[in-house]
Amino acid sequence: MRSRRTIGAVAAAAALAVGLAACGGGSSDDGAEGGGSGADAAFGAGIDQVVNPSDAKGGTIRFANPGDWDSLDPGDTYYAYGWDFARYYARTLVTYKSAPGAEGATPVPDLATGLGEPSDDAKTWTYTLKDGIKFEDGTPITSADVKYAVERSLDKETFPHGPTYFNDFLEDVPEGYSVYKDDKGLDSIETPDDKTIVFHLNQPFSGFDNFAALPATAPVPKDKDTGSKYKTEVVSSGPYKFSDYQDGKSFTLVRNDQWDASTDEVRPALPDTIEVALNVNADDIDQRLLSGDLDVNVANLGVGAAARAQVLADPQKKKYTDAAPINRTWFTSINGEVAPFDKIECRQAVIYAADRTGYQTAFGGSIGGGDVATGLLPPTIPGQKKLDTYPVKDEADGIAKAKEALAACGQPDGFETSYSYRAERPAEKAAAESMQQALAKVGIKLTLKPYPQSDYFALYAGKPSFAKKEGLGLMANGWAADWPDGYGFLAQLVDSRVIRESGGASNLSVRDPEIDSMIDAAVNETDDAKRQQTWGDIDKKVMDGAWVYPGVWAKVLLYRPANLTNVFVTSSYDGYDFAALGVAQD
Repeated sequence: MRSRRTIGAVAAAAALAVGLAACGGGSSDDGAEGGGSGADAAFGAGIDQVVNPSDAKGGTIRFANPGDWDSLDPGDTYYAYGWDFARYYARTLVTYKSAPGAEGATPVPDLATGLGEPSDDAKTWTYTLKDGIKFEDGTPITSADVKYAVERSLDKETFPHGPTYFNDFLEDVPEGYSVYKDDKGLDSIETPDDKTIVFHLNQPFSGFDNFAALPATAPVPKDKDTGSKYKTEVVSSGPYKFSDYQDGKSFTLVRNDQWDASTDEVRPALPDTIEVALNVNADDIDQRLLSGDLDVNVANLGVGAAARAQVLADPQKKKYTDAAPINRTWFTSINGEVAPFDKIECRQAVIYAADRTGYQTAFGGSIGGGDVATGLLPPTIPGQKKLDTYPVKDEADGIAKAKEALAACGQPDGFETSYSYRAERPAEKAAAESMQQALAKVGIKLTLKPYPQSDYFALYAGKPSFAKKEGLGLMANGWAADWPDGYGFLAQLVDSRVIRESGGASNLSVRDPEIDSMIDAAVNETDDAKRQQTWGDIDKKVMDGAWVYPGVWAKVLLYRPANLTNVFVTSSYDGYDFAALGVAQD
């Protein structure tokens, strides 16, 4: 077992969404205008209401990505924007309601006729498929297609990017199971007929609908599966299908005429065409957004430093932005597998020496970046505690404490190590440079190493042997909750059992058996208050071990051009709800 899942996450998700709604819209200390009716542009209006509501169909939405996808294969993607975007071409058993505010975190049926029906004390979950659902070639979608999709996603050698929740919670999954090596399907997923699918778990779990909403439940026709190549030839189950795919450059989605709108209560499918450019310079994306030459930055990271200063200084541009608090923390993993970070005092020295304000500024300051963090859990997640494990009064105090820690770990004169970050992300580069300058003041010399975001976790920072070989003592990291509760945020970051030698894990540094045991205790705790207390305790335990520099509790300054319709921030995907978007018609 790698990681565990908390009980009652649906209720926690709804509670969090209410909290997000309370944070957005209205007035603020930043001079935000009121949201009004949602028909007119206003700063912050898209946080808790629909801006430019419209049901007009037609036109083209133009997206750009500063890098490339980890994978377009629904069974092999883990970026929040990838899950958000996948709803154009991949339908899942369950999804989240397309709505701002509290409603946006509500699980709703998608391919299924209803939410899951639990039995056997929530160890068994049953779903029934709708009538009239088809693949793009007109073939009816059956429960066997969903079963096969989940089974193939378990193969982490072939599909290293996606999460491991099904690996961890399905009953009796053989070690190393692969549909490409094992002829027999799993007994823990039953398909008694073409409409019914039953999941058997290895432990009770009342929040399984969040698993059913994972992209891995998007059906895959077995006879069309090409393994690792499937990402370039995905068979659509949604309102759009792929056209003109050019690897690493661009692709286009066009309407799927086999999609039946009467079976889909979530996707309005307004545009006729969706164009996506890949590996576009981030600053160029910002300027194209401001000029009207582009509609959406698919990465949902907000505008960069230059554009941020530009829009905040111009009231006419500022009204088209949303400074949205999200369920994300930007942080630096401190790798105890790379000496001298095997000694806790050397890890502590990094935290003391870091320039907190400089790190915050790198991600956009208080409006476009977020608040200085003191732990991994952001304030939007139930159970978060106010920590102050490494207090510093000022720069001089931080330097003094860092030098004391270095002396304690046997490195009084400092040492050399490397810092990795995603090459396409200017904010991560700026944060790395801030860390480089701050740590130099205590004798820690950093060599900065950029790697592509598409394989950052699969082949580079997330592959333990590579990270150790390259001396990646510090690694830029960032995490948005898979769903907004303590488990959905923390488990993939701090459970050592998710780390795998093949790469792909988001936990780059936390290796503490006591934390693993605390996660198990939280999963098995049925009392909400006690469970949330444990998540806060786990966060404190991570900071006590100095496994991360916590960085920034994130906000993003998102820009929505005037021609976009149905624009709002969804707490389910930490950015704009792509599936809702349309474009104004001339």
